[in-house]
Amino acid sequence: MIRRRNVLRGMLGGAAVSVGLPFLDCFLDTNGTALASGAALPVRFGTWTWGCGMTSARFVPQTIGADYEITPELKAIAPLKKKVSLFTGFNVQTDGRENKGHQTGPVTIRTGTAPSGTVYYERPTIDILISDVIGTDTRFRSLEMAATGNPEHSYSVRSAGVVSPAVPSPAALYERVFGPDFQDPNSGNFKPDPKIMVRNSVLSAVKDEREDFVNGLGAADKARMDQYFTSVRQLEQQLDLQLQKPEPLGACSIPQQGEQMTPGTEITAVSHNHQLMAMILAHALACNQTKVFNMVFSDWTSSLRRQGSSETAHATTHNEPNDAKLGYQVEVSWFVEQAMNGWGTFLATLDSIPEGAGTLLDNTIVFAHSDTQFARAHTIEGIPMMVAGSGGGRLKTGLHMAGNGEPVTRVGLTLQQVMRVPVNRWGTGSMETSKPVSEILA
Repeated sequence: MIRRRNVLRGMLGGAAVSVGLPFLDCFLDTNGTALASGAALPVRFGTWTWGCGMTSARFVPQTIGADYEITPELKAIAPLKKKVSLFTGFNVQTDGRENKGHQTGPVTIRTGTAPSGTVYYERPTIDILISDVIGTDTRFRSLEMAATGNPEHSYSVRSAGVVSPAVPSPAALYERVFGPDFQDPNSGNFKPDPKIMVRNSVLSAVKDEREDFVNGLGAADKARMDQYFTSVRQLEQQLDLQLQKPEPLGACSIPQQGEQMTPGTEITAVSHNHQLMAMILAHALACNQTKVFNMVFSDWTSSLRRQGSSETAHATTHNEPNDAKLGYQVEVSWFVEQAMNGWGTFLATLDSIPEGAGTLLDNTIVFAHSDTQFARAHTIEGIPMMVAGSGGGRLKTGLHMAGNGEPVTRVGLTLQQVMRVPVNRWGTGSMETSKPVSEILA
């Protein structure tokens, strides 16, 4: 009797490798919608971002609702159009605050609040709010990745100054997920890692002594220490999971590492490394190492550049004139197409892994957005947003929703509610809303 998913095992270049076989029916219920044990298939949430917006005439479909047309800048998502919903015409309002170029739009999209002064993040980003609900029972609360090779290109923020650094390369991501601390849920031999047990006992000792340590501190220091020990307790929970044998997962297999290009902002290297990172992430999700992720294809002030050129995409948006015949910035549109090629690759990678009655993408919700609409003018009206995957059937997909000037926070509120965050209103000032985009709710 087969009790867990079989794998083919061997050696490659002196290293152990495993190749997963197809998902067997014996791991599912009779409907293929849950594990045989009765546990629900996990629903994941992630964000995917690119910088410097779009070319409206070449990006925004004319058709609203289902069966929207594929425009030139969206051609990369054509194969998965029915699994991707597009949101255009939703606006950011600053309530008199300065438009801080490439920061105001995406910060508002992710936090519900327009930045003011020098503090960009006054509230947690949407991924943090969701990970606090669904990310506490996996090895990693979330995974952050930057295809640009810069760990500072991360937009996962709990509070001002508390930013989750991004993993900057495929090699670093592979080591983090599938390195020595990885416990294969399909392995017949489970042995808790002694190093993790030591770390766990050290943290427990710190926890036991905290009352003695905190006595005598002032109110401000007590508050800081409470926040610190809260983080310690969360880490303990993550470590405890690694001391328990994980449940077998039919979609889980360990990928081959692949050969990365030198991390950097040249578009060929970014695209190649992004593809490898997407593959590693997909396997991490299938192996239930995390349920939350943030992938940066390009930073908001896009530093991407063509091979052999020192001019960035950001500089091009300001320097390139419109083509006299075509009426748009040709080079800028090319960079948008490269970003959308990356988006299409990312979705195809998730969709390539069978899981339950569908695919990994079907059991995921990916929220993609940029920072501006028209980058040259730093336009914050109509910033392009997309949602891919149905979250296990929680969302309708394949729709083009026109915001008609409604706040972008309607999308963020919808996603939080779908991911079971207990929130009825979200945003501040003109961005506050209690109105989800009900048309996409299943």
